[in-house]
Amino acid sequence: MKNRIIRAIAGAFILISLLLSIYVNQNWLWFTAFVGANLLQSSITKWCLMEDILDKLGIKD
Repeated sequence: MKNRIIRAIAGAFILISLLLSIYVNQNWLWFTAFVGANLLQSSITKWCLMEDILDKLGIKD
């Protein structure tokens, strides 16, 4: 369950930042790059901040 939530949040962040970059300011693409970099980092280190946040919120695997 936690994996699905993390993927949904990451996907939503990417889509929202893309829309913001189109309609508000292109600098929102930096947020898209940040989310992508975090996804890459978590695949290499096997550590994800969002997973820690969901643990503290009581979300089970």
